[in-house]
Amino acid sequence: MLRQLFYLPDIPMKLPSHHPSFLAAALALAYLLGIPASAQTLAPINVTATRTEVPPFEVPASVDVLDGERIRGDGRAQVNLSESLALVPGLLARDRLNQAQDMQLSVRGFGARATFGVRGVRLYVDGIPATMPDGQGQLSHIDLASVGRLEILRGPFSVLYGNSSGGVMQVFTEEGQGSPVLSSSVAAGSYGLRRADIKASGSAGALGYVLSAGRLSTNGFREHSAAEREGANVRLDWALGDDRKLILLANTLSMRADDPLGLSRAQFDAAPRSADVSATTFNTRKTVRQSQVGAVYEQRVDGDNQLRLMVYGGERATTQFQAIPTGVQANPLHPGGVIGLARSYGGLDARWTTRTALAQRPLEIVGGLAYDTMNETRRGWQNFQGSTLGVQGALRREEDNRVTSLDPYVQATWKPDARWTVNAGVRHSVVRFNSDDKYIVGLNRNDSGSVRYSATLPAAGVTYAPSDQFRVYAAAGRGFETPTFNELAYRSLGTGLNFALRPSHSDNLETGVKWRTLPGAATRMEATAAIFHTATQDEIVTQSNVGGRSTFQNAGATRRRGLELATSITPARHWLAQLSYTLLDARYRDAFVCPVNVNLCPAGRVPAGNRIPGTARNTLAAEMGWRPPTGWRTGVDARYLGSVAVNDVNSDAAASFVTLGAHVGYVLALDRWNIVATARVDNLTDRKYAGSVIVNEGIGRYFEPAAGRNYVLSLSANYRF
Repeated sequence: MLRQLFYLPDIPMKLPSHHPSFLAAALALAYLLGIPASAQTLAPINVTATRTEVPPFEVPASVDVLDGERIRGDGRAQVNLSESLALVPGLLARDRLNQAQDMQLSVRGFGARATFGVRGVRLYVDGIPATMPDGQGQLSHIDLASVGRLEILRGPFSVLYGNSSGGVMQVFTEEGQGSPVLSSSVAAGSYGLRRADIKASGSAGALGYVLSAGRLSTNGFREHSAAEREGANVRLDWALGDDRKLILLANTLSMRADDPLGLSRAQFDAAPRSADVSATTFNTRKTVRQSQVGAVYEQRVDGDNQLRLMVYGGERATTQFQAIPTGVQANPLHPGGVIGLARSYGGLDARWTTRTALAQRPLEIVGGLAYDTMNETRRGWQNFQGSTLGVQGALRREEDNRVTSLDPYVQATWKPDARWTVNAGVRHSVVRFNSDDKYIVGLNRNDSGSVRYSATLPAAGVTYAPSDQFRVYAAAGRGFETPTFNELAYRSLGTGLNFALRPSHSDNLETGVKWRTLPGAATRMEATAAIFHTATQDEIVTQSNVGGRSTFQNAGATRRRGLELATSITPARHWLAQLSYTLLDARYRDAFVCPVNVNLCPAGRVPAGNRIPGTARNTLAAEMGWRPPTGWRTGVDARYLGSVAVNDVNSDAAASFVTLGAHVGYVLALDRWNIVATARVDNLTDRKYAGSVIVNEGIGRYFEPAAGRNYVLSLSANYRF
């Protein structure tokens, strides 16, 4: 909700090293900053959390909106989305400083266990899924230079997006409008960071266009962590008439990145910039190539009915070299140390929206059908030839995999009177996996097989409006999460997919309040508070994790509950202060058998009550900045993150930390030109801390160090024709 203020600068404050019990005082201080001033006029924002466009203030859920300026502003390096997500309560985005692995993204603890890609959180770009039908998501192809806005939905209504919907993140690129604009941005920073982007946008008659391309390279903070990335994005909006619109989308990505792997506690303490010796021995690395196209057709049939059709397709090829000793691969059943994935994917979403009445009160109904499919050729090779390591060797695995999902859904919004709004919906999700084994050699038997998962996912919520300034809401929903192909890929013993894994099911509850000052108030302020509780059965947990290869099992019950608070205030002209806090208690409710590696669990069982690894109990972020339209700008920010357990037995943890950042810039408006120069420094106190952790890493290499004090210098310019 707070992100609808469009731009979120920074606030300096002293943060405690352990317990944020000062939160109430900090919120009071933010309120006392309210000096009378003329409020800025902002364009209204609608969100699509309930698949109809409504203001976030009216949604019976926790939803935040960030605009493109938030993502690109304040001199951010624009390497990862994690740079701009700290102020979203309930969401933890951690930059691993390892481009061979996506950033870690979790919502209320969902997705925290992911060691690769994004799990438990549904991702969309312009309505096209960036999460495959098995629940595995990727963020690397998102073009930050052309992002128009980003929506983050948390809580029960997330389940209406289907499999693995612990939360939903939707990215929307800019829509080309007005006279042509040519924009360019360059940046240089610590550890050899270099970035350059160019973008053309505007409209010509009925056609709006945004064309963007960019390149990024870095030597990396750690040894053996250099990376290069190139990408391009195209969006064309075509008005076919007063009631019809066609959106065409395309993007490409090419990336190569070294993988420094995680560090043990001893390595992290002694030399955080180092890479594990096995990373250089086997030259661990990853290459990705992806291309994708899509189209969205919208037609207003009449004043009460609207049709929306979306189709998309793409290809993604990944090759990853892992650090698996040659002796381990001598086992004839071992699939090798090089993974090759060739994926083609596609799908459609057909949706009808109608406005009618129930008991003579407004009723809006959205019904649709989503179909998604992914075909994967998975190969494995040895990562050596003779005595030469880190090269592609003999073939050890080959299979053709396919996963599909078919999801009919319906949602409705009804206003029984002026103060009450009822939202409800249901989605039936069917996910099918099929594997055709092509590598049947010697002891390596035929491991072909298939499995089908299905669930009916209901959600409902009610909103009460006691006044124009307040909204009170409550919601409930039931979700499920299937294993991904990567989680099915290996068994602890033997070969083939691990079809013994079951999906997890969760019951989600949330209640909250939203408050805002009335339009035209001298001091503008908004605040939200939400309490949530999630109970999950058959939680999917790590069974083993060695050399980048993981196996998984089902645990018993888990519980995630907590509190989210956020506030924003404009105390004076051009000033904006933001504060957010999350309390998350995520624990195993049942004991379960430990991972097979005794190093992870010498006692043999994980006791009930242990923290779910990868989650922090307390998270706090604050920013304050001064942002006039021209001239000098400045801002500061602070972030606190509590300790994070690194494994199921909670034998070690990444320590809590506080980081500070600052930026200063200058905006020059000159005729048709607009030029912005910014200098930014992060981790001002040069704090040594773990930016992320590799959950349950089999030989104790849990820690991925964050960068020390680092800087970015950026320059952007646009010319309006």
